[in-house]
Amino acid sequence: MNSQDTTKRPTGLALYTRAAEKSSSVIIREYSTSFGLAARLLEPKVRQHVENIYALVRVADEIVDGSAAEAKLAGGRVDPVHALDDLEKEVYRALRDQFSANLVVHAFAHTANTVGFDRRLITPFFESMRMDLWKTVHSKSSFEKYVYGSAEVVGLMCLQAFTFGHEYSNAERENLVAGGRALGAAFQKVNFLRDLAADSDALGRSYFPGLKVAELTDAKRDELVADIRADLAMSSISLRMLPKGSRKAVAAAHLLFEALNDSIAKTPARYLKLTRISVPTFGKLLIIIKVLLGGLPK
Repeated sequence: MNSQDTTKRPTGLALYTRAAEKSSSVIIREYSTSFGLAARLLEPKVRQHVENIYALVRVADEIVDGSAAEAKLAGGRVDPVHALDDLEKEVYRALRDQFSANLVVHAFAHTANTVGFDRRLITPFFESMRMDLWKTVHSKSSFEKYVYGSAEVVGLMCLQAFTFGHEYSNAERENLVAGGRALGAAFQKVNFLRDLAADSDALGRSYFPGLKVAELTDAKRDELVADIRADLAMSSISLRMLPKGSRKAVAAAHLLFEALNDSIAKTPARYLKLTRISVPTFGKLLIIIKVLLGGLPK
């Protein structure tokens, strides 16, 4: 009896999309340790969507904070304002046309169109990225707007990927949205605290309202740490509502950033102004093992 090969290599647009997604997967592996480690616990289809989202976010961040500035210093003629505008326009074209010559944009648009998010989440993201090009000090309102666009909406994009194909009541969906926003906000605020020195010295930014980095005290550090813990506590309430294929990954990310926040809480403010705090690799592995054994945030 002749055996028949049931595997079928994609062609045309499907092949192009697969190649685009593979390029996005490379980005998360190259740029993120904690988030990339947690993402590996996602079921494959969901993981790919999250990697597609992360890649677009990373490219935008490189425009406003990283590679674009280095290219300009090296003699390039890149204009970050125009580059970010062009990226946003290309995203909207790809959403409409279901195609982009930019592989990262193509993969992101494929995810957005598949799991069901649109400009209502994408536009605030680009608005926050644009703020990084000119705003160095924040008020309470601008800080909240920035965190919503730079982090909370990214959490909501990922939530769409986590829950795609699953049914929830309106009340359950509201709880999931609140949890997704809270977790995104917690991640961003932890990053702000961890990167105080770099943001202040290299970029001239101070994200937390009313905080002059040079004047950071232990009392102010404790206040910021407590705010992050409140966000993490809110997010943990809805974590158990996530599908099993996503729950462990989100739990791992939650615990990794919780550990980072705890490390910051133990670090004297005078050192936070000088160094970048991180969770040791061994500590990260212990967290992953804990999650694999069924551990969830309290």
